[in-house]
Amino acid sequence: MLAKRIFDLAVTAALLPIAAPLLLLTATAAAVTSRGPVLVRKTRAGLAGRPFGMLTLRTDPRTPVGGLLRRWRLDVLPRLIHVLRGEMSLVGPCALPPGHPSATRARLVVRPGITGLWQVGGRSELPWEEMDVLDLHYIEQHWLGLDLAVLARTIPAVLAARR
Repeated sequence: MLAKRIFDLAVTAALLPIAAPLLLLTATAAAVTSRGPVLVRKTRAGLAGRPFGMLTLRTDPRTPVGGLLRRWRLDVLPRLIHVLRGEMSLVGPCALPPGHPSATRARLVVRPGITGLWQVGGRSELPWEEMDVLDLHYIEQHWLGLDLAVLARTIPAVLAARR
């Protein structure tokens, strides 16, 4: 787990200077095109079940900008902060609310991820049960090579603009 944490920190530190201008642009677009706070905080269960407030850009999918931000997954850029803080990982199971039926003890032994097998496997096209199976498979089999493979598959999945 130490190697994974070092990897997360190194990649996130390299991504943040690139992501910062994009985050500023997307936050501005979200603020200009819809009402409400730019960032939304949702309580999620982290490592060992510790709750944390996961940040996401507010997007209204009924607006062209909001739909675009969601389709290209730009709404998750603020989650890089959670990787630096140790609340999330770049790759891991889906972050679930505390008390969610799928928030099992097995799921709480790893940090939730910004991306994971569920995202590169079809994201919203998958039934919930299959997403849960992919998350549990990741938990049982996770290692740095799998993280690299998932990250490599995430970019084409986002560029294909899968919903």
